[in-house]
Amino acid sequence: MVDLAMPRVKDRCRSRFQGGVLARPGPRNWPPGDAGLYSAGTCLPDDDAMTDAASPALAADPLAADEPRLTSLAHGGGCGCKIAPALLAQILRGARGLPVPPQLLVGIETGDDAAVWQLNDQQAIVATTDFFMPIVDDPVDFGRIAATNAISDVYAMGATPIFALALVGMPINRLSATTIGRILDGGAQACAAAGIPIAGGHSIDSVEPIYGLVALGVVDPAQLRRNAGARPGDVLVLGKPLGVGIYSAALKQGALDDAGYGQMIATTTRLNTPGPELAALPGVHAMTDVTGFGLAGHALEMARGSGCRLAIDWSAVPLLDQARELAEGGFITGASGRNQASLGDGAGFADHLSDIDRALACDPQTSGGLLVACAADSVAAVLALLDRHGFDAAAVIGRVVGGEPGVDLA
Repeated sequence: MVDLAMPRVKDRCRSRFQGGVLARPGPRNWPPGDAGLYSAGTCLPDDDAMTDAASPALAADPLAADEPRLTSLAHGGGCGCKIAPALLAQILRGARGLPVPPQLLVGIETGDDAAVWQLNDQQAIVATTDFFMPIVDDPVDFGRIAATNAISDVYAMGATPIFALALVGMPINRLSATTIGRILDGGAQACAAAGIPIAGGHSIDSVEPIYGLVALGVVDPAQLRRNAGARPGDVLVLGKPLGVGIYSAALKQGALDDAGYGQMIATTTRLNTPGPELAALPGVHAMTDVTGFGLAGHALEMARGSGCRLAIDWSAVPLLDQARELAEGGFITGASGRNQASLGDGAGFADHLSDIDRALACDPQTSGGLLVACAADSVAAVLALLDRHGFDAAAVIGRVVGGEPGVDLA
């Protein structure tokens, strides 16, 4: 039997991304007011491009009536989908000899959060992209998390986001246009919270659901903050608690309660907006966001990029409320083990730290918090700024010391 629903869904998706950009012009009063919430034909259930979503034909569409859980369509979810650091380094090894123009202030050399291209003495463009498979089943929440995660890389460089492009890969024979539209709706909500439009994008028919953004920002090169720049004597501050990967593993197996889900959504949809203000503090020397490689992995990147050693006080590291209990119950992602293996001899764990502690330190975070290296006399200002932006779990977790680049957790 010919599946008549599939071409209808495909045509609807294609109509939003003709020629690789969203087709409908956005509102001109961006960003104030609800009318400025979406730009360039963002795909929404109540959008004029979605009027057929309420039609009898779509109502009878089996795709809309009986859809699988989003997470059941993906082999992994969120930043846990990232290629393990050791394998990624092997893949990229051949690209490191390419010529680097002087305008490229940040490239792939330290695995930083974004690329940076200098335009003039006062302006540089920050460009990053991030996308992944579903970490949750609610389509709007999935879109919000994925977009927040992508935009936060711009903030981690000390930059201000200016616009985004959507990256959409969907199994159009498994998901309805309404569900796909709700995913894009969630992404648009996150962009609206950041004060930026979605100015275009690209879509493909894929086996697994994939959503994310290309996010662009601007920064004064003098206030650019990298994951390389930490200095001996600096103090380490972490902006968000760990445990998102563990929560996602529990969710996929039906073991995460409503309170846990609410906490997971709250942390993964909180934009790292303090980034530009933190970068303006003279005592802030380095920043990165903790995502798929876990705290230990991203701390190691900072250590190697800075030529320093990071000493982390594990007892001071904030965790989501149920993270340890769930980890002890076996809800640990495969990415956690791959992250730990990728550390090699670059990280040392004190003997008293258990396997659960190590799993938590390597737990892949999706839309994780900022890791800030700052002078000791700037700690109070950093914590106050984070608190003002709603990051009430932010904590001092360690310090930067001399010695062989690496990370020690004790």
